[in-house]
Formats: sequence, C-alpha cells, structure tokens
Amino acid sequence: MTGYTCTSCGEHHEELPFAYSAPAPAFWQDAPTDVLEPERCVISGEHYFLRGRLVLPVRDADQDFEWGVWVSVSKDNFFRAEELWDDPKRTDEPPYFGWLATELPGYEPGTLNLKTNLHTRPPGERPLIEVEPTGHPLAVEQRDGITLIRVQAVAELLRHP
Repeated sequence: MTGYTCTSCGEHHEELPFAYSAPAPAFWQDAPTDVLEPERCVISGEHYFLRGRLVLPVRDADQDFEWGVWVSVSKDNFFRAEELWDDPKRTDEPPYFGWLATELPGYEPGTLNLKTNLHTRPPGERPLIEVEPTGHPLAVEQRDGITLIRVQAVAELLRHP
C-alpha cells in the first residue's frame, strides 16, 4: 500500500505505518535508581520489564501490524531471560507470564495490565507477546486479525490525537 488519504485532515500521507512502539513501560518515572535499556527495564529495583512484539495479523495485507510493548515479568523470569540473553537455546524456554505494561491508544477498556505470555525468540530477536485469549478488543484483534481500515484508523488516531 502506497499511503492513504487521511479522514481526519484530508491530506494524502505517503506511508501507512504498520508498527508503533512505546519507548518505556507506562510506569517509567526516570528516577535515579531506575534503569531503562532498549530491551530491559528495572524500576525501583523491584519491578522488572522486558520489551516485546505484539503482532496482529492484517487479513487484507501481505504484512502484519505490530505494537512494540513492554511486559512486567517476575524477578526470576527477568533474570532467567538475562542469563539466556545470547543463548540460542533460549527458544526452548516456556513462555514467561507477564502483565502488559503499555497503554495502547484506541482500546476500551484500556490495555494496561492485561495478562500476557512472553515467548522468547532467537538471540537478536525481540520476544513475541501473546495476550490472554479473552473478549478484550486487543485479544480479539490478535486472534482474529485486523483490516487495512483498522491500520489506517490507528495511524489517524496517532497522527491526530
């Protein structure tokens, strides 16, 4: 797809984005003791987060839509992920339970603290995030997919909040 005509401003935008990412967990305060790295975050020495990809299939396109999100995981799972960070066998790990720590725009009810499973990928690849299969709109979109119209609606929402 080579762009879209925005229903909010009437302009033609050259590109329809298929990915958005949160720079930090929703709880990030940038306190002196907090640590924010590109893939990992620790807040107050007691809250642990990993970054991942929440993928939504796009039924009428050749590519998926992706939310870059943060997930709160247990201290044990956080340090287990660190221990296996560069190990190709990390893909053999069972999923890590977590809570979605990113409030995604356009969802009612909100997405903060949805139950998730974090699936590790080979070194160099971000984990895949699976939302608990409920009736929440995000879970439904991950399970059933979305359309290009929905991708455009997200683009317009983020371009014209």
